[in-house]
Parts: sequence; C-alpha cells; structure tokens
Amino acid sequence: MILAGDVGGTNTRLALVRRVRSRFYCEAHTTFPSADYASLEQIINAFKAANTVEVDSACIGVAGVVLNRRCDATNLPWVLDEQELASTCQLTTVRLINDLEAAAYGILVLGDTDFVDLNPHAQHNPDANKAVIAAGTGLGEAVMFWDGSHYHPFATEGGHCDFAPADQQQDALLEWLRHRWNSHVSYERIISGPGLLDIYRWLIESGRQQEKPHIQAAMQRHDPGSVISETAIAKRDPGCEQALHLFVQIYAQEAGNLALKSLATGGIYLAGGIAPKILPALQTDAFLQHWLAKGRFADLLRNIPVKLVLHPHVSLFGAANYLQNQRLIE
Repeated sequence: MILAGDVGGTNTRLALVRRVRSRFYCEAHTTFPSADYASLEQIINAFKAANTVEVDSACIGVAGVVLNRRCDATNLPWVLDEQELASTCQLTTVRLINDLEAAAYGILVLGDTDFVDLNPHAQHNPDANKAVIAAGTGLGEAVMFWDGSHYHPFATEGGHCDFAPADQQQDALLEWLRHRWNSHVSYERIISGPGLLDIYRWLIESGRQQEKPHIQAAMQRHDPGSVISETAIAKRDPGCEQALHLFVQIYAQEAGNLALKSLATGGIYLAGGIAPKILPALQTDAFLQHWLAKGRFADLLRNIPVKLVLHPHVSLFGAANYLQNQRLIE
C-alpha cells in the first residue's frame, strides 16, 4: 500500500493506492482545501488518523520545482522536505516529484477508456515521445521521453514561459496583462483558472463585452472560473462565451508549442482539473484550428494524437507508479 499525494494551489488530495498486477486502485481518498492547513504534514497526519491501514511509503506530486529533495510550492506558502515529512509523519520512505511528472507516470498506466480523442484522425505512434499539459490553479507541463523500449517522464516549468500572442486580439490581451502583472506574462497567467478570469476581466474592462449583474453576483458566491466556464458552455452569456473561446484557442496554441518543443509525436495529453469540465469547448473547431496553426509544421501536428485525460486519480496513480518504477517499495 502506498500513500500517494497530489498537492495543488487549491486542493491537496491524498489516497491509499494499491497495485494489482498492472492496474492501480484507490483504497481510500480524501481532498483537503490546501489553504486551510499550515503545512502538508498537518494534512498527512489528519489523513493517517482517519485511515487505520498501516503505510510506510509515500510519494507526493507537488506543483513546483523539486530540487535536492525539497520544494517551494509555487502557489502555496509551503516548503516541503522529504526528510522532514518522513520524520514528522512517521514514514520510512518519502519522495517528492513535480505534479506533472506524477501525471505523466499516471498516464502510462491508464486504459484507453480513460481518454477522449480531440484529434481523432491522427496517426497512432506508440514508439515516440509524449507530453502532458495541465491547466488548473496553474499550468503544468511534462515530457515522456521514449528511449526505444521505455518511457522516462521528466518535469518542466514550461507553463512559465513567455506568452506569445497569435493575432491582434491576443496582442491587446497581452498588453493588458503586462499592466496587470508588471511586465512578465507567462502562459500560466492565461491558461489557468485565474487566467480565465483575467481574460473575462479584460473583455469587460476593454469594452468588448458588458458584464451582466447576475454573472457578477454568481462570481461573488462561487469560483469565478467555474462560473465563466459553466455559463459559457450553457451559452447563457456572450462575455463568458468569448472568454472561454479565447482560453481554448490559447490552450491549443501552447499544446502545439509543447508538441513541437518535445517532438511528442506519440501524443499530447490534456490533464488537470479544467479540461474535463470544458470538454464541449475543446471538441470544437476552434481548438483544432489553433492546434494546427503552426505554419510549415501544420501537417506534423495534424498527425499527432491529442487526448484529454478523464481519470480523476491520474496523478495519484502516477505517484504510486513512480515509487514502483524507482523500486523504493516492495
């Protein structure tokens, strides 16, 4: 039994994961609001207290750079350290890995029914690099390098690369975001939950759309990004629709960038909390058009599979799979 974790800026998810042959299963699973806790140690100890099964090995995927077995979480005021976690939480083995590296390890153990094809006419190429991009509180990216016989996932911080606008509308958005964020604008500032809200705010403040009172009221009661996406998919407000449309375009552009930079002809995978919730928007022509908008390399992109990850535990399974691959548990 493995204690697997997925630490994000909004939620921290912990699970007891068991492997049976080549499949992984969650024996117990709890989601904790990250901001309600001062440390990951508090969350792990609360989870262990609620679950009496003995566990001594843990792997935690965290949104941030893991160096020397430590991580300063990107969107949380937490510093994670493997030795301190092991000592405080009475665990023999603790490993920290980037959350998208965990997602990549998880993708490798999922079945065909755990994905939705967004580029159904692409060629199947199993013996090639793959990559994953995931929008949530932030934007993560990872690559699965193919060595000829096995995949080797590795983390990147590609979501923090400079945003490159593709047309005049996106030029104007970038200019607004430069003032909003004091110069540097990364893809994460756009392709994320907070980014979707910023797109919407830009549309309203620039006069391109008018905000309806009931939308403003709903955002005060609920998560603004969820309000925008749900309202857009239901086609109940043109401002929300335009915001989500632009979000999808830029998501497709950066997915295509990742495919080219990693030569991921084996496939690009969309993971994270946002993609499954906006599936109808991702199945429109707008996504594929902007995915293919790579000039001389459009034909290459046309033949690369693009798959949306449906399984809610992909990162938890991936954390467990990492420990198995590193032979850190029996």
